[in-house]
Amino acid sequence: MMGKASIIRMLGLATLLGTAAAAVQAEDLYKGTSWSAMSADRKASARGDLLTVVIYQSVEAANSAQNSSSKDTQVGGSIRGGSLSEEGSLEFGGSYRGRGEVRRTEKLVAQITVGVTDILPNGDLVVGGEQSVKINGETTNVALRGRVRPEDVTSDNRVLSSRIADAQIRYDGQGFVSRSARPGIINRLFNFLGLL
Repeated sequence: MMGKASIIRMLGLATLLGTAAAAVQAEDLYKGTSWSAMSADRKASARGDLLTVVIYQSVEAANSAQNSSSKDTQVGGSIRGGSLSEEGSLEFGGSYRGRGEVRRTEKLVAQITVGVTDILPNGDLVVGGEQSVKINGETTNVALRGRVRPEDVTSDNRVLSSRIADAQIRYDGQGFVSRSARPGIINRLFNFLGLL
């Protein structure tokens, strides 16, 4: 038979287990908004996440125009009266021929990591960021803003700039090279006056 001490121990153990069971709450491990498979690669999907954009923009444009015109005018007349006779003629002529051609080729290749700044109701990611690099006194700035569809993000968390909607890409620089490429004041003056 069980002694009084054994019964007290059993009641104490049952009370302890009952109290512990009441304090335990179940929590779901699955969170639908941020769940991804354990084997899936980490891709930008929430505000503050980072995404690498591979910028490859190539633009080529050509425009040419050709114009020609010519005009001839002839005026003639004569006066006769008695023994007096006068005759005269006048001719005008002119022609114009012009040709112009513009060719422009631009290519921008860069890589920039941007942040997700917002998530639209349809799931698109609004991204933006800028990068500044200074080498030998020359500062180069790259800035990018736009919308990215989550399905366009590759498994290594990259997206091509051609897949970004409403893309605004800015690329500029300051320094010696930029100043040297700018026309001098005399060239700018002649250009302003239409002499160049």
